Amino acid sequence: MTAGHRPAEDHWAELRSTTRARIGLGRAGTSLPSRRVLEFKADHAAARDAVHEPLDVADLARQIGDLDVEPALHVQSQAGSRSEYLRRPDRGRAPADLSHLPDTGADLAIVLADGLSPRALGEHGRGLLEALVDTLCPHYSLAPPVIATQARVALGDHIGEALRAQTMVLIIGERPGLSVADSLGIHLTHLPRPGRTDADRNCISNIHPPDGLDYATAAAITAALVDGARKLGRSGVAHKDTSRDQLADTDARILDV
Repeated sequence: MTAGHRPAEDHWAELRSTTRARIGLGRAGTSLPSRRVLEFKADHAAARDAVHEPLDVADLARQIGDLDVEPALHVQSQAGSRSEYLRRPDRGRAPADLSHLPDTGADLAIVLADGLSPRALGEHGRGLLEALVDTLCPHYSLAPPVIATQARVALGDHIGEALRAQTMVLIIGERPGLSVADSLGIHLTHLPRPGRTDADRNCISNIHPPDGLDYATAAAITAALVDGARKLGRSGVAHKDTSRDQLADTDARILDV
């Protein structure tokens, strides 16, 4: 090796530290180094485990029990098992029974759904709910939180309608990837009811501190979307998040001072 020459691996080090993506993996002959192959297999196993691992409802209810909210209620979809949930997405969108949900007429309903990563909800659900409660409760009435299992996003529309909530905020475990297996998303639907489509919702994704969006920022964006949806009378493609534009304008004014 000549003086001053660095291995090719070093050229990627700085860029690799800024992303979870697989870049600059190197090679061993015509293949990848054994270390990179083992890392891939470990991440793939973690993603599979995150999908199949059931949500511990009692533990999540215990975690959120000390927040300034009513005791959590539990709703299950028509999917009777994790395997059925994965094979029959349609059953994950419909509730098994909602007769125990109260008619609240609340401004907001918050649903904590296991989705495709129950692990994400178990790890981040409490922290995100706390941030949402701290940000939203001073301004809006809140229905009892609902923990939903074997749940797809559309299940929240049934729950929101049963609670007679004006706006539904659904926290759900996102599909695990090979770099992140514990990411949450928020789906916001104004005037929720069965039959709403993805075009009627706003989504905030990639919530998994410290590497993804943090709880406080996600809550602030949600608050801006709730406020905008109530003024506009709808959510979805007609409603855009401007909260980060406002932050950018504030930063620009500070730099101009």
